[in-house]
Amino acid sequence: MNIRILGAHNRETRTAKCLSLLIDDTLAIDAGGLTSSLSIPEQQKLKAILLTHQHYDHIRDIPMIALNLYNRGTNINIYSAPNVCDAIETHLFNGEVYPKFLELPEAKPTVSLNRMTPYKEKRLGGYEILPVPVNHCEGTLGYQVSDTAGKILFYTADTGPGFIKHRNHLSPQLMFIEVTLPNRYEEFAIKSGHLTPRLLGRELIRFRELKGYLPQIAIVHMDPTLEAEIKKEVTIATETLNTSVTITREGMQLHI
Repeated sequence: MNIRILGAHNRETRTAKCLSLLIDDTLAIDAGGLTSSLSIPEQQKLKAILLTHQHYDHIRDIPMIALNLYNRGTNINIYSAPNVCDAIETHLFNGEVYPKFLELPEAKPTVSLNRMTPYKEKRLGGYEILPVPVNHCEGTLGYQVSDTAGKILFYTADTGPGFIKHRNHLSPQLMFIEVTLPNRYEEFAIKSGHLTPRLLGRELIRFRELKGYLPQIAIVHMDPTLEAEIKKEVTIATETLNTSVTITREGMQLHI
């Protein structure tokens, strides 16, 4: 399984893009930096997009991928929680903000919205997708993705402390975890459903206690204006955990 980091951050700058992961060139998770990172032929290879929640930095490129595929007679399946699908239909593809690509073209609409149920596995091509609710806004889902070769990753989505409670459902070899803010913002991070390096360290220690191991860790969703501080604190928080911890960046590729 090859994972390409299209966007590793929670904001956009000249050098940072909003969150988007691409698995084996065909399955995307979140769409913050999707179309800005892929050529048109690469976009046409996409089979499905998993959305974790409806915040703008995670759905931003959904309208543009729809337009690009519509112009080439291609369609895409989008999977997410019911409230996220409703938000996309109501606020994006409503004929005012953007065309109704859920209805156009009439013979075969460009976009199909598919509602996911927590803990109910969904087979998408050669992958088993397990949606897991996490501590962020209403309906936020993390995703465990397993392929036919037994390779497994888990992406926490945006989450505050507590995703470890789903340990019985999780067995990843690679885990993408958000760390949005440095430790001095811990109170705000907890209130808004995010992690800091110190909170990350506690979650990983608890995971190891309960599961008996730690997977490879990839850090995503950093605030680019605070990234240097976050990196230093992540190193301190994870230095005794005896596992590989990667601070991701745009263009990086990870393999399991």
